[in-house]
Parts: sequence; C-alpha cells; structure tokens
Amino acid sequence: MYKLTKDIIFPHPKFADEKGLLAFGGDLSLERIKIAYENGIFPWYEEGQPILWWSPDPRMVLFPENLKISKSMKKLFKEKAFKVTYNKHFEYVMRKCANINRDKQEGTWITGDMIESYINLHEAGMAKSIEVWKDDEIVGGLYGILLKEKKVFCGESMFTEVDNASKYGFITLVKNMEKNGITLIDCQVYTKHLESLGAEEISRHNFLTILNSKA
Repeated sequence: MYKLTKDIIFPHPKFADEKGLLAFGGDLSLERIKIAYENGIFPWYEEGQPILWWSPDPRMVLFPENLKISKSMKKLFKEKAFKVTYNKHFEYVMRKCANINRDKQEGTWITGDMIESYINLHEAGMAKSIEVWKDDEIVGGLYGILLKEKKVFCGESMFTEVDNASKYGFITLVKNMEKNGITLIDCQVYTKHLESLGAEEISRHNFLTILNSKA
C-alpha cells in the first residue's frame, strides 16, 4: 500500500491489494479527487482513519442498456408515484446518506471532511444529486460523480425513507444518463440490490480500459 504525498500522483490501480486498497494519505482537494476518479480510484474510509484510496477488482458496473426494471417498479412509474429532481439539495442528500443505518456497518464513511469536499465538487459541477419526493418531502436520493468527458457516472451512496424511493431515483437517473450519452454507471462494489437492477462485475482491467477509452 502506497503512502501519498503532497504531490497529486497515484500509483497505478494494478498495485492495489486483493481487497482493492491502493494507497493512504493525501487530501480531499478537488484536483486530487478528480484525478482519482478519472483513474478508477475513489476515497473510502471511516472517521479516525487516514484517507484510504481504493480500486477494487472486480468492479461493479451497470451498462444503462442492461437496466432491469421489475413489474412492480414499472407500475410505480406508470402511477408517477414519486417526483424526481436533480441537484436541488445536494448537501441534504449527502447528509442523509451519511446518517442512514446500514446492515452490518457501524458508523459512516461519509465523514465531515468528505461532505465538505464533495460539496466543493458539487459547486464545481462534478458531483451530482438526485432527490426523490413524496408530496412535499424528500424521501430518498443518491449522489455521485459525473465524468462527463469519459461518459461515466460514479454512483457513491443512496438512501431511502419510503419503500422503493431510492430505487425509483436510481432508475430515473440511469435513464436520464443514457439519454445524455453516459455509457457506464460505476457502482464500485457488489451488492444484491445493484445486481437486481442489472449491474454486473467486470475485471478492473476491463473497467480501466473502458474508462481510458472515453477520454
């Protein structure tokens, strides 16, 4: 595992360990995070730890054309069960993602420093949020990093307070991204929930090849 310096340089992702951990240290500056994502690397750590940088193998991704929408979800879309907005309440969504209870996980990796950094990314037009509304309340949402030039959206986290709200938002996002030329959704690591929506694991080599081909 590599220790980063003040220089904004990362080792090649192929040097990550078997869990995908590549490096530690550095900072969460806009420039460093931008370079990290563009090279298939992302920060993921808990309060009290140094900043940890990851590039897992395999990589969980969703090709928008492979999106799976269940009959029950199609029914919700037909009923227009929720309203979806973009980039209206980025900080609110991120803080909700930080505070949601997750199975087999104590604490959160969305630290105060991460929130501050990603707000800066949002203000720079790189970090995006999706808000899902029921009546006049936000009941779900997600956020991530848009690599527009590479035609990739990197999903970071989602939350839901009403059944199917975050799934509704995710499906809406994928459809919207596909319409706007995005050809890959980076989901980072495997979950059954993402698999049920059509996501799949590919090798890190293939992921980086796709990422670099879109530059």
